[in-house]
Amino acid sequence: MSAPALDDATLVAAHREGDAQAFEELVRRHGDRLWAVALQVLRNADDARDAVQEALLTAFRRLDGYRGDAALSTWLHRILVNVCIDRIRRDHRRPAEPWPEHDVADRRPDPSHTATTRIDVVAALAMLPDEQRTVIELVDVQGHPVADAARLLDIPTGTVKSRCARGRLRLAELLGHLREEYQ
Repeated sequence: MSAPALDDATLVAAHREGDAQAFEELVRRHGDRLWAVALQVLRNADDARDAVQEALLTAFRRLDGYRGDAALSTWLHRILVNVCIDRIRRDHRRPAEPWPEHDVADRRPDPSHTATTRIDVVAALAMLPDEQRTVIELVDVQGHPVADAARLLDIPTGTVKSRCARGRLRLAELLGHLREEYQ
């Protein structure tokens, strides 16, 4: 029989007391979600890997200052989002392509606005309870039919539908400011 899993607060306390494995466990626990957020925001595996590494290094250095006002996962996501924003701004300032010799009308959306919107959506998803976020990501982000999501999660289809509905309502509240920006 294995030992019960320690909660995040216990692991943070253990890290503060010098337990090297405590932070490693936090990385194992939260790393996959951080990776998914970084990949979704930056759209490049190498950039996402670098962003996660930078965010985890920052978290490691600042963990003694973590007050616990928010969930550790929220705190980690905020650090990661800030790293991603900094990377996007830095890359936006250094254009990868040379300037054209004549002015060309750019019909693409402003990349900083698109990235900011993506970051807002990812951050809002991170604020949902796990069960709502999971079904929203399966159904709305990845496009799985409700029945497939129910089978994957081993829950009734009605539960998937209700969690999607509650998650979508919460996302609408959290992202209401975007509606005003696009009108």
